[in-house]
Amino acid sequence: MSAAVTAPPCHSRPSPLNPNSTRATPSSSAGKPNAGSTTRRHIANLDRLLVKPPPLPLPVQHRKAPAEAPRDGEATPDDRSSRGGLLNALNLSTLLPFTRKPAVDEMSPRSLAYMQRLLTLSPRLSPKGSIAGEWRRYHGEGGWEGLLDPLDHNLRRELLRYGDFVQAAYTAFHSMPSAAEAASHGQHRTIVLPDRSYRPTRSLFASSSLTIPPWAQRRSAPSWLTQRTSFVGYVAVCDNEREVRRMGRRDIAIVLRGTATCPEWAENLRASLVPLAGDDDASAPKVAKGFLSLYKTPGDHVPSLSAAIVEEVKRLMELYKGEELSITIVGHSLGASLALLAADELSACLAADTDDSATTDHHRPPPIAVVSFGGPKTGNRAFADRLQRERGVNVLRVVNVGDVVTRVPAPIAREGYVQAGGAELRLHSRDSPCLRPDAGPACCHDLEAYLHLLDGFTGSGRPFRADASRSVARLLTYQRPSVKRAYVERARVLGFEPASPRTATANGACADGQYGYLASPT
Repeated sequence: MSAAVTAPPCHSRPSPLNPNSTRATPSSSAGKPNAGSTTRRHIANLDRLLVKPPPLPLPVQHRKAPAEAPRDGEATPDDRSSRGGLLNALNLSTLLPFTRKPAVDEMSPRSLAYMQRLLTLSPRLSPKGSIAGEWRRYHGEGGWEGLLDPLDHNLRRELLRYGDFVQAAYTAFHSMPSAAEAASHGQHRTIVLPDRSYRPTRSLFASSSLTIPPWAQRRSAPSWLTQRTSFVGYVAVCDNEREVRRMGRRDIAIVLRGTATCPEWAENLRASLVPLAGDDDASAPKVAKGFLSLYKTPGDHVPSLSAAIVEEVKRLMELYKGEELSITIVGHSLGASLALLAADELSACLAADTDDSATTDHHRPPPIAVVSFGGPKTGNRAFADRLQRERGVNVLRVVNVGDVVTRVPAPIAREGYVQAGGAELRLHSRDSPCLRPDAGPACCHDLEAYLHLLDGFTGSGRPFRADASRSVARLLTYQRPSVKRAYVERARVLGFEPASPRTATANGACADGQYGYLASPT
């Protein structure tokens, strides 16, 4: 009678997959020699079902230790999986707070694996779709009508690639910030692009007409911080024939970074408008004096940014003469304003060259598009109108609503600054599942935050893209105060500890709040 009472029924035997219920005593396990093989078989089946993720580090211990057994009324993992099946196992709601707000330590292994992918620096790119038949539309013909809201997935991919090109410019600058003199001897730096379909062809340097007086220089500050000439970007061309066929043309990219040195900061503060062509008429196109200075001033060992861009573009056009070409100029912050100046000059120069050779060559100049990330106002209404109507330049401004840089100089300035015409793609930090709604000005202007928001943007009033897979490692490293606590805690579970602000600053921060890749985890 007593033996019948103490013998556990077969169906109540704890699952070998539940670590909280496998507390078998030596006496009870002695009669079950196949328990180990049964466990291995169940794990193997589970691996095949869920596609086994890479090994994860052990979670750190929190103050509240995990429960040893399910509480009264609480569903066991087996119960949850039986109700949701595979879809429940793949449910990303455990990761995305906009769907559900879980506890910090409530995270399935599948969600941990997904978070681990978000913490890696290796991009997980989606398949590329062919845009050969509509490449002019994706390059701005028609003002990107019908592509921005909702955001076309092919356009998103193109914009993210150009944004990563600007990140590569920041990386190249911080890896060797004082290499302008070496460039005069032909020792151009090696620039590694995230998209190997493009090949860098020339380094670009910007020179300030201002010099920092000795009394204003600190001995502890690095020399590059006050140098007059600095690496500001590069020119690259798509030389992968398969990619050329996919895009429908060969693309020439001009990439320009944002503010990084003290002379560049000083030029940013020279906000008075000056004419571009020496004509001081009230209706003449005018731009900010500091931006024009950085664009036109030659360095001691390098030509001006203006001369270098025009010379290199003409060389590439001659090299690929007879092919379908496009020119894309992309910049962040200060680089976005320099991109507008370059587009204005290039369009005029290429149009003049085409007119001179019109009797023998009927090819029109390649279309020029500008992609601006967080760009400030650059010139007056006459400059914006000439850029769009006379020059035919397509401008796409990617704007974070909380970014104050996109609203400077202030409207009350006596010179009438306006934003360059064209299309606008408006993002908002509050749409991100991992950024705090009250993210600070540095985060709102940070290029990586822009690309994070762009990766998840689907359309106005729509939720953040659930399958967005861009790494959040750099956001955690450089904008940690603006990242929600749940994501910081989950990163710690995976063994990723964001660097402190002091460490990040020591590894090279620029005035735009943008950092290089060198301090990022590898």
